[in-house]
Amino acid sequence: MSFSRNEVVLLPVPFTDLTSRKVRPAVVIGHSSHAGDPFVAPISSQLSNVDFVLQDWQAAGLNVLCGVKSQIATIELLSKP
Repeated sequence: MSFSRNEVVLLPVPFTDLTSRKVRPAVVIGHSSHAGDPFVAPISSQLSNVDFVLQDWQAAGLNVLCGVKSQIATIELLSKP
């Protein structure tokens, strides 16, 4: 699967004890030198925990007002929302 920059995607986020994981949205911010390894920033509906609020969150396929955190990760993606 390939994803474009600024695209909202779903990814598995492990719990801190690594016993399970939950699917959460993130925005693709770039790609690494390895194909299929995008850099993402997590999206949260907890607005007190975000660095900026998304203006067009509904067009991105999100259910509620959300924002982006300033955390970057390289991950394996599941699907688009």
